[in-house]
Amino acid sequence: MDEPKNVCEMSRRQINAYFRENDESHLAPICGRFNATERAIRRARRYGFGAYGGLEYYLAVEHELIDIVNAA
Repeated sequence: MDEPKNVCEMSRRQINAYFRENDESHLAPICGRFNATERAIRRARRYGFGAYGGLEYYLAVEHELIDIVNAA
């Protein structure tokens, strides 16, 4: 997945939509129990990253997604 060009100007909602649009969780379900993208978004929200969106939030969701996939 390529990073969007204007990620610093995107809101949390736009970043979530971007991740959901590029979601490939259905190709390799982790234990068949959950969607990795949705779980990563929930974790980033819970930890309070990117209250206003932008690069910090994008990187937090991406990091959580990588952690979820690599832990399985």
